[in-house]
Amino acid sequence: MNRFAGSEYDRQMTDFLANLKSPADLKNIPPESFPGLAAEIREALVGVLSEVGGHLGGNLGVVELTIALHYVYNSPIDKMIWDTGHQSYVHKMLTGRHDRMSTIRQHGGLAGFAKITESEHDIYGAGHASTSISAAYGLAVSRDLAGEKNHVIAIIGDGALTGGLAFEGLNNLGNSKRNMLVILNDNSMSIDKNVGALSEYLTELLTDQTYNKLKATIWEMTGKLRHGSMIRDIVGKVDESVKSMLVPGVIFEKLGLRYFGPIDGHDVIGLVNTLDHMKALQGPLLLHIRTKKGKGYKPAEDDACCLHGVSKFDKVTGKSESSGGVSYTSVFGDTMIELAEKDKDLAVITAAMPTGTGLSEYAKKYPDRFFDVGIAEEHAAVFAAGLSRGGKKPVFAVYSTFCQRAYDPIVHDIALQNLPVLLALDRAGLVGNDGPTHHGCFDLSYLRHIPKMIICAPKDGTELKQLLQLAVQRFDTPIAIRWPRADIPEGHLQERPMLEWGSWECLQEGNDGVILAVGTMVDQSLKAVVLLEDQGIHVTVINCRFVKPFDLVMLENLAEKHTKFITVEEGTLVGGFGSGINDWLADTARSHIRLHRLGIPDQFIEHGNRSELLKMISLHPEGIAGAVAGFIKTEGKHSLKMKTDSQAIPVVNRTEQVRAVAKDKT
Repeated sequence: MNRFAGSEYDRQMTDFLANLKSPADLKNIPPESFPGLAAEIREALVGVLSEVGGHLGGNLGVVELTIALHYVYNSPIDKMIWDTGHQSYVHKMLTGRHDRMSTIRQHGGLAGFAKITESEHDIYGAGHASTSISAAYGLAVSRDLAGEKNHVIAIIGDGALTGGLAFEGLNNLGNSKRNMLVILNDNSMSIDKNVGALSEYLTELLTDQTYNKLKATIWEMTGKLRHGSMIRDIVGKVDESVKSMLVPGVIFEKLGLRYFGPIDGHDVIGLVNTLDHMKALQGPLLLHIRTKKGKGYKPAEDDACCLHGVSKFDKVTGKSESSGGVSYTSVFGDTMIELAEKDKDLAVITAAMPTGTGLSEYAKKYPDRFFDVGIAEEHAAVFAAGLSRGGKKPVFAVYSTFCQRAYDPIVHDIALQNLPVLLALDRAGLVGNDGPTHHGCFDLSYLRHIPKMIICAPKDGTELKQLLQLAVQRFDTPIAIRWPRADIPEGHLQERPMLEWGSWECLQEGNDGVILAVGTMVDQSLKAVVLLEDQGIHVTVINCRFVKPFDLVMLENLAEKHTKFITVEEGTLVGGFGSGINDWLADTARSHIRLHRLGIPDQFIEHGNRSELLKMISLHPEGIAGAVAGFIKTEGKHSLKMKTDSQAIPVVNRTEQVRAVAKDKT
């Protein structure tokens, strides 16, 4: 059986893509050939993404829409803004980047989202949802102020429309009466059931130029009559009542946009005709189209959620390759289920990311205590504050990069009122191929300065589980726990004595300096120690699992014994953990201690494989070892004498364990 579903794949295939160097070339293809082009694009998408991964389902769903847009409009003169940007792959293919699609999301290759520095056709970059309407409105106003006449189109999905920012943009646009088109790509959640032939016929009628000219003429004539305003008011109410029965767009009409649709988003000829008609209409417009996520590729149609964003997969079955490891995300999801079984007050919130945050099974098992609020992080944080005020134990599971959108409620509604809320920050640090829009580089900096906030970063799966258990038991202040988009270190999910809340952990002792490592950098630092010992350099390694507050007992003990501190964190150096240590050294007048900070530099890190990116910024074992060795040799070996009394730091020596694991692998 052919893995590609739908009659379009059975059409005669033609090598259209090879001849498409720009959108202008598309206009040389007769529209009746567009189904064949759509089939070729889908075949190319599945072929490329099965090898390199990426956003599959959404892009398969917008093939016809993208073709129609580039056929009817003239990019880049006409401005197309793709909300979130993850569904812009077809747009890239039609704008001269088809021959580079195999590099998408790879280091040095095409970005997985629209990116203004990549092409003149990528009018506005994105990566976070719900921004397209506001950005497009800004472009429309700029156009009008410049006296230009080009078209501005925002393409937004029904999921992104759950974000409050989208409605803020719609409200502003509708009130402005400016010329702009919003295309609502409804690919999963129908806004209304009243769809089909009648609504498609109505849309065809409402976009017809003759109809609109006649309507404008009648409207102008009634304005000249003695009771014209009364007649207009009556006609308007009748028109609105009829439309409310036929189409689901009254909410948009109330916001000031003329609504059209819903229409079939896979009827490429119908889309071309509709868009062509709408070009002549004035004012804010909204076209509602219905598409199928994963269209044309049966595995993606059958499981649109799992095949939304994919790693390398088998083209025949659609099954993705597994890393074989245990992810931090899965540890979090499993732990939430265990905790919910024991604590009836536990409630988990996510912002349209139940699968990404590992909560799918929790949602099935405890549906009454699981809340997916849609793409509305700000609301999620305030909602969590309300749950907390009502006596519940809310856990807000969110990607680090998306938590940025909830910053004000975290300060104003959670911390200021000292309401216990647990922020479960997935994808902290460098996420890899999704790139700078999704890297979780800044959470340590933007949370560390908030009063009453506790911040934790586990070194492995066991520590993540224990921190979650202790946090839910305590639940007396705002707490954030961060972890990466990665598998836990090998062999690091075993039973251990419960850690002490607020404590750091000494894993290795040495005389030449001390490495203060946070989260993922603990394992990297331990591997670096092995390389350092081969150079005759012996350092202490501390697992600083509490970024705030510091373990002051251990920190003061370290300051008595060492004159060289090295901090290592998978977060931005500006305002991060290392900055906190620097502040402490200054505040306690320890000017004799020299500090060297390692972390993410003050720049946006591009996309690429996560391990590749860590290597690029020297946060891998060799990079850490090189930086530490250089710092210690430059500064000289001036450590204070090691203590051997009862105040000595408790040690868990793992150097030999690391050597043994490395030997086993070789």
